[in-house]
Amino acid sequence: MLLLLPGRLEAPLQQESGLSLFDYLVLSHVSEAKDRSIRMSELAHLANGSLSRLSNVVKRLQQRGWVVRSPDPGDGRYTIATLTDEGFEVVKAAAPTHLRAVREFVLDPLTAADRQALTRIAAKLRLTIPPP
Repeated sequence: MLLLLPGRLEAPLQQESGLSLFDYLVLSHVSEAKDRSIRMSELAHLANGSLSRLSNVVKRLQQRGWVVRSPDPGDGRYTIATLTDEGFEVVKAAAPTHLRAVREFVLDPLTAADRQALTRIAAKLRLTIPPP
């Protein structure tokens, strides 16, 4: 499941939006942050990627005009990623595609009892896996 699922979730995003799953997760997490801005270190944690991988992806997203980076005004040692209006439109347009894939490959095949069991199992596993 861990090997098959990411590809199944990414394929529709690639076909319809030209986004990788990681691109979508990055844009999505920034879109959900207060003022659509978030520290890169926090974003790396949320997107489950290394800071160096995230930096490369955000650089590419910045070149497309979807994200801007700036020093954190509260602490210049940190960098803030902010979603542009154009980037917000991209993630908003891609969200239904991602949701459809999640429903098709994850939620729809499961009964209500299966989903409850999956929620319990995921909560237990989150406690045993340290953040990156």
